[in-house]
Amino acid sequence: MAKLSDELIIIKGIGQVLADKLASIGIKDIAGLIDYYPRRYDDYSVLTPIARLKPGAVSIRAEIKQAKGRYVRRGLHVTEAVASDETSSVRLVWFNQPYRAAALKPGVPYYISGQFEFGRGRLAIMNPTVELVSEFPLNTARIVPIYKETKGLTSRQIRRAVSEVRPLIAELPETLPDWLLKSYDLIGRSEATEAIHFPANTANLLAARRRIGFEEVFSLVLASLMNKADVKDEPSLPVKFEPELAREFVSGLPFKLTDDQRVAVMRIYMDLERPQPMNRLVEGDVGSGKTVVAAMGSLMALAQGYQVVLMAPTEILARQHADTIYKLLKPLKMADSVSLLVGSLSPAAKARAHQAISSGQAAFIIGTHAVIADAVDIHKLALVIIDEQHRFGVNQRKALMSKAGHMPHVLSLSATPIPRSLALTVFGELDISRLQTMPSGRAPVTTKLVVPGSRLRLYSKIDKELERGRQMFVVTPQITENGDPSVSSAEEVYKTLKSSSFKHRRIGLLHGRQKPSEKNRIMEQFVAGDLDILVSTTVIEVGVDVPNATIMVVESAERFGLAQLHQLRGRVGRGQYPGSCYLMLSKSSAPTQRLKALESSTDGFELAELDLKLRGPGAIYGTLQHGVLDLRIAELSDTELIRSAVRAAREFMEKDNLLNYSQLTKRITKLRLVTNLN
Repeated sequence: MAKLSDELIIIKGIGQVLADKLASIGIKDIAGLIDYYPRRYDDYSVLTPIARLKPGAVSIRAEIKQAKGRYVRRGLHVTEAVASDETSSVRLVWFNQPYRAAALKPGVPYYISGQFEFGRGRLAIMNPTVELVSEFPLNTARIVPIYKETKGLTSRQIRRAVSEVRPLIAELPETLPDWLLKSYDLIGRSEATEAIHFPANTANLLAARRRIGFEEVFSLVLASLMNKADVKDEPSLPVKFEPELAREFVSGLPFKLTDDQRVAVMRIYMDLERPQPMNRLVEGDVGSGKTVVAAMGSLMALAQGYQVVLMAPTEILARQHADTIYKLLKPLKMADSVSLLVGSLSPAAKARAHQAISSGQAAFIIGTHAVIADAVDIHKLALVIIDEQHRFGVNQRKALMSKAGHMPHVLSLSATPIPRSLALTVFGELDISRLQTMPSGRAPVTTKLVVPGSRLRLYSKIDKELERGRQMFVVTPQITENGDPSVSSAEEVYKTLKSSSFKHRRIGLLHGRQKPSEKNRIMEQFVAGDLDILVSTTVIEVGVDVPNATIMVVESAERFGLAQLHQLRGRVGRGQYPGSCYLMLSKSSAPTQRLKALESSTDGFELAELDLKLRGPGAIYGTLQHGVLDLRIAELSDTELIRSAVRAAREFMEKDNLLNYSQLTKRITKLRLVTNLN
């Protein structure tokens, strides 16, 4: 008798080749196969009399007559047949399936499912799936699951494999407590898994999706809540609030803080005064003033002799932060405490920085991963600021925090607006501050969709802007060509611009494969105004500030997510001149709903919610994914499900013990590693 832990090779119909294909998508044993959920369904469960067929997905029960195949031209084989029931007859057509005619048995009832549409001049069921009524239908006359496929591996093969191990689904251990299943009206795990692969009807499928989706969200929230509870038990350095210092900082600013900034800073000060570590996320659009909030939030720690570390994902951004924070602290005579530590520093400069940090002379340390090197001794660390925190691994964050010898306060910054539903799940252990009001004086960036046929007209318009001294970013989705001519690459666009419309302009190329010193040199040239155009990949997506850059052209715009496009356009219009963002489409066909939304909305939070709805959480946290969110069934737009799962996780924390549930413990242990920001 087969077991859940058995290898796939023991399943009837699975040879070594198919087992290897399944292993390539992460399915290595029977339990993994059962746990591989369909991505969508085709509903062929309703049998329609042939006389009442209408165009679309259809299922019929009929006998087949007159099946014959022929080559209509070189390389194209067509098989045609006639299917009949007691009401009428319909034509069936298959392309390049020469075996079909011989395989079909006359006078025997079949289930036939497919698309009823025009083919070869008449209505027919095109490329239908056919199964004998006498056998259990896997691919017809039911709600048919469609699985994520790969080359050489089809949904039909996966359905057959799952059907072979169907009896083992009943042996799946329950993962949720009985009291929780009853309280939230959820079906059991094995019943839900059976219905996910073999739904009896729509209601059965919905109940299964609700159960599995509920557990996915419940697990994420529970992991976050447990992390939060653990962090609260750790001692931290309380930092006293000094109102006069805060007032002095604000009076020295050349602009007025927004109400959102003021509220965020006060929350930070309140958190810092507690003996438990702060764990706060400040999120807001590009240009909403997160760096100012971070600098002001650091004042009290600096004034009381403690150290602050700000870690950024790129050297370009680290240098920019150092420059900005130096200027912000200068009126308070604190600027000399700012120290930059990045990988490109000379050995002598690094040694000086290390000495200044270990002596405490460098109080505000800004850098990349270099700040967590073994040689760095930050013994008075009170506050850690992590910019674009989802770009760092858990181990890197822990390495930085372990240098303090205690749990420091943590402030995370993100220019990626996080939908509330996602914040509840993945970032449930964080306190969140939102900067939704833009500072006064910042004009919104005008966004326009551009079809390929309008490119030359657009270039002529842009050249006039460049003539006035402005600068332009051109962003592409990839560095080099990948064989698909419809997808732009940085190298090809750079060559084209240099040899055609902008050959009289100074053009630079920036991408992730260049050495850090080369990237810094090119970026410095652009910032200094020595380049008119910078062709780049999304390496310029976060943090780069060039006030004179007013134009952004995004090539193959449909290849980017909404949140990413919104961040990219935030790179222009940051000075005294308004910005324009042109989204260049690969084809002249109608633009998608996502891209149209960018033309009409400048609200990053609104766009993030839409991106979540249209493309799922991976669109927002592509770099965070790698199995982290693992929401294969739950939809984060399902607010009712999320509210219930959050309530259940809190209830579990109050009345139950995770150690009572071995399966759930394994899942939560894994999730605590990926959701933990401390």
